[in-house]
Amino acid sequence: MTAAIVAVFTLAYAVVALEHPFRINKAATALVGAGLMWTIYAVMGATASEVASELNDSVASTAQIIFFLIGAMTIVEVIDAHNGFEVVTSLIGTRNQVTLVWLVGFVTFFLSAMLDNLTTAIVMVSLMKKLSGRDEDRLVFAAIIVIAANAGGAWSAIGDVTTTMLWIGGQITPLAIMKAVFIPSLLNLLVPLAVVGFTLRGKQLVPPASAGLASISPILPFERNLMFFMGLGILVAVPLFKAVTHLPPFMGILFGLGLLWMVGEIIHRAKASEQKQRLTLVHALTRIDMPSIVFFIGILLAVAALEHTHILQALAQWLDRSVGRLDLIVIVLGLASAVIDNVPLVAASMGMYSLSQFPPDSFLWEFVAYCAGTGGSILIIGSAAGVAAMGLENIHFFWYVRRISGIALLGYFAGAAAYIIQYNLIH
Repeated sequence: MTAAIVAVFTLAYAVVALEHPFRINKAATALVGAGLMWTIYAVMGATASEVASELNDSVASTAQIIFFLIGAMTIVEVIDAHNGFEVVTSLIGTRNQVTLVWLVGFVTFFLSAMLDNLTTAIVMVSLMKKLSGRDEDRLVFAAIIVIAANAGGAWSAIGDVTTTMLWIGGQITPLAIMKAVFIPSLLNLLVPLAVVGFTLRGKQLVPPASAGLASISPILPFERNLMFFMGLGILVAVPLFKAVTHLPPFMGILFGLGLLWMVGEIIHRAKASEQKQRLTLVHALTRIDMPSIVFFIGILLAVAALEHTHILQALAQWLDRSVGRLDLIVIVLGLASAVIDNVPLVAASMGMYSLSQFPPDSFLWEFVAYCAGTGGSILIIGSAAGVAAMGLENIHFFWYVRRISGIALLGYFAGAAAYIIQYNLIH
């Protein structure tokens, strides 16, 4: 059974990577892969009741992520429909790509720590669509946004799903993770920024062809500013909502989405139906990238099958026996998160090592937070931020491998070395 499930996952992953040569949508591949893996598990694995219970748990956890993703993407589309990103783009006077890539990188890095890497990637990639009209330029900026979002999420307890898991599980505390992982995460960003900035010397940004169409829109400045600041305010308030209510983040994003919907209906109620049609939240729902969302569902369910069949846990235990050194094991764990979702990998590590053996804020947990959080940047499908950017900008898997994976790997190792050195100096 185990061999069959691993074989199906490996084959499905290969077809996803070769989506463009095969001309098979990655969402279809992910769904078929997940369906086959769970079918094999149901037929050859545990009892029907156990498999059904585990699948229900997996669907519940997957649904939370999907609901959050749909809510965040819809809010971004509402802001976009109201030309809200002009509030930011109007403040950016530079057309120099070197200056802009550094500016975008740092804004994404800090915004990701306050929000989360997925939401930040969606917002910043959408922003770049308003600034650049050349596809190749936007691909490079989107790749930097993915790296910066993942790096920013790694040093904050609410910036990434895995750091939140470690925080809730008692393995890390918010202030300690910020102190320990900030410099490594910053280096993880600075190395790719330096390389990309060097390649962009002398290049100027080409504005989008539609940049001059905003004046035709019936949107008033008040409406634009209200929807922009309210939309971003809702995204920023989700971590606070979670902290106060202890409800999962998707509930906060859906609550905020309802409020934004209601405000939109009120401020546009006097407009003619043809004028307000594209401004409504109903229209925004039709514009979100559903194939990418379906792909994400398939990938999460496929990885859940690996988790419930204890394949990932067995891999972690094998690494413990074969490698032995804790720092190398965690580095390999981070590299694996470029291929396999970092959530079950971190969950497996939490199950392998006890808090009595490794107390809160110890080397293992902080290094896991860094490596699992930033390792996903090495491949475009290695993180939720990468998957979102892939869908928003149609980034080809092999384009990312050729242009970005190498420099992301350099940043990953630079940050890992910085953490080890910093830890040895302090301790």
